[in-house]
Amino acid sequence: MESKKEFFLECYKLGIIKFGRFTLKSGIESPFYVDLRPLSSDPKILKHLANYLLEMLPLDNFDLICGVPYAAMPMATAMSLESYIPLIMKRKEAKKHGTQKLIEGIFKKGQNCLLVEDVITSGSSLLETIPEIENEGITVSDIIVVLDRQQGGKEILEKKGFRVHTLFTITEVCKMLREEEHLSEEEVDRINNFLSGNVVKYVETKRLSYEQKLLHSDHSAAKKLLEIALEKKSNLIVSADVLSTQELLELAEKVGPHIVALKTHMDIITDFDPDETILPLKDLALKHNFLLMEDRKFADIGNTQELQFSYGIHKISNWADLVTSHVIGGYDSLDCFRSVGVIAILGMSSKGTLTDKTYQEEALKVAQSHPNVMGGVSQKQLPEDMLLFTPGISLADTGDGKGQQYHTPEHAFTQIHTDFIIVGRGITKAESAEKAALTYKIEGWNAYENSVEVI
Repeated sequence: MESKKEFFLECYKLGIIKFGRFTLKSGIESPFYVDLRPLSSDPKILKHLANYLLEMLPLDNFDLICGVPYAAMPMATAMSLESYIPLIMKRKEAKKHGTQKLIEGIFKKGQNCLLVEDVITSGSSLLETIPEIENEGITVSDIIVVLDRQQGGKEILEKKGFRVHTLFTITEVCKMLREEEHLSEEEVDRINNFLSGNVVKYVETKRLSYEQKLLHSDHSAAKKLLEIALEKKSNLIVSADVLSTQELLELAEKVGPHIVALKTHMDIITDFDPDETILPLKDLALKHNFLLMEDRKFADIGNTQELQFSYGIHKISNWADLVTSHVIGGYDSLDCFRSVGVIAILGMSSKGTLTDKTYQEEALKVAQSHPNVMGGVSQKQLPEDMLLFTPGISLADTGDGKGQQYHTPEHAFTQIHTDFIIVGRGITKAESAEKAALTYKIEGWNAYENSVEVI
């Protein structure tokens, strides 16, 4: 294969870059215009381009390839043919007939997709494409770009946690063209002056701190939880997935000093007894200053949920500070939870979950409008007036073989602006639950503090 410079000069002959005065989509006048679509009309060049791009990447990391429509789609196709990595296709908009899909092809939730783009300026087209791919349960971690206009898009995407690989930059291109006398010194200076004055800045709204959320919160349970977080400098909730009262109480004693809430599943306690299980648990919650969160995940009509909440052997209404509930029963189904803070199940962390984009949007509308709801369980950012609880947290960013997908505390706070992390087996299965809880407490608090710093 020829050198990178020789390859670019062959591409240049196809008229992919023009110099002069051009009005861009943004309305800005640019001294150059980039159009890489002609590359798709030359099979030899397209093949070489695919190989140059593939050489830059750790291919074992990717299960799928997708090109940003439309210019990058032939490039992604060529890369797929050269690497044998399956291709998926992204539509600009869903058809009104047929399957009405935005993402076409064969894929599975949990797969990692390499995103291919021809030119990057502000990164806006990528930022529009990525959520639509991720909504299918596909992860996007890496982006490969043929030409970076060096106007801030690459940096914006990298600050959002994506790895961006670029084959050429406009500065590099201008240097090669100047060496071959295709550009004058004056033209290069004009381009450099344009670039220095037209960089898209990375602007991100600073997330609300716990203090700010406390001031704006109307829900008593939310206020209490935020007060505990500030007092203990912790945002850790431990999921007590244990089977006996003794295990539950021993775990609560060990992790109590480090948590803001203990998430329970009382229906799995094999020897449950109101006096032997609940009374000492409430004493421990008072002793160590944490709330009790019963993860009942209510999912029925209002009348049935009220009976489940207040009656039966568990009598959840007598002791729980927080409960989780699906909102599939609609707005009125949440009316029965008058004495607790409701955490709505808006999205789940398990692989293959059916809580897709449409469900989450409709569920959020119900949750946000109901006065009993103080927050939600989700893998995505929620409006600032709701507390976000994120399960599937592990210091090791992996899965568990049973469909559970994990994220690190740093990812949860910086990428989706969570408020509270929920950790289960990372603590309950650790050699020392107490030490593990302390570690997660510190990691979670550091991630929170980093996320509220001015960016």
